[in-house]
Amino acid sequence: MKPITVLLAEDHTVVREGIRKLLESEPDLQVVGEAQTGRQAVALVKKLCPAVVVMDIAMPRLNGIEATRQILKAVPRTRVLILSAHGDAAYVKAAVHSGAQGFLLKQTSAHVVCEAIREVQSGRPYFLPAIAKALRGSEAKSPRPSSSPAGRNPGLTSREVEVLQLIAEGKSNKEVATELDISVKTVQKHREHLLKKLDLHDTAGLTRYAINAGVIESYVHVVIG
Repeated sequence: MKPITVLLAEDHTVVREGIRKLLESEPDLQVVGEAQTGRQAVALVKKLCPAVVVMDIAMPRLNGIEATRQILKAVPRTRVLILSAHGDAAYVKAAVHSGAQGFLLKQTSAHVVCEAIREVQSGRPYFLPAIAKALRGSEAKSPRPSSSPAGRNPGLTSREVEVLQLIAEGKSNKEVATELDISVKTVQKHREHLLKKLDLHDTAGLTRYAINAGVIESYVHVVIG
C-alpha cells in the first residue's frame, strides 16, 4: 500500500527531528519534506504535494494559520494538521477557519499523532475531546467574527498579514521587499494600508497588534521602543 506522504512544518529543529523519527517508525507514513518557515512550507507543498502537512502555528516569516490558508488555496487536496503548543479555543478556531482538518497539542502521545495523520488524510477531522469542547464553548459564547490569533481582522489580505508579520519581526522595508519579492514602494503602501485599517500610527503599534493577534509569538525578540 502506498504510504501517506507528510510534510513537517516546524521551526524548532529538535522538535522537527523528533517528529520525523516518530513518523519514520510507521510503515505507512513517509516524511517527504521539512520546512522551517511558513513561506517555505507553502513553497514545498506546491512542489511536493504531500497528503498531509503537520503544521506549527508559531512559524517565522509566515505564521501557520496564514500558511495553511495559502497551502489549501494552492493545493486543495492536501490536508493540514495543526500541532501546536497553544490549545486556546481562539487558536483552534483560527485554525479551523483557515481550513485545517485537525488540531493537536505538542504534549500529545506519538500514537495519537500518527492516528490523527491517518484520519485527516482520509478526509475526517481530528480534534482531541478537550480541544473540541473548548472550540464548541468558544463558538457558543462568541458568535461574532473573531479577531483570534493569526486572524486577519479587520479585513486584512493575505499579503498584508505577511507584511505585518515581517514588520513585527523587526524587518526593514527593504528586507520585507526582498523576502516577498516585491518593491520597497509596494511594502511602504502595504504599511500605510495596515496603519489605516488598524487605526495605528507607527511600527511599535503594528508590532503590539501582531503580538496580541497571535501573528507572531510574544517571545520573538522585537524592539517596541
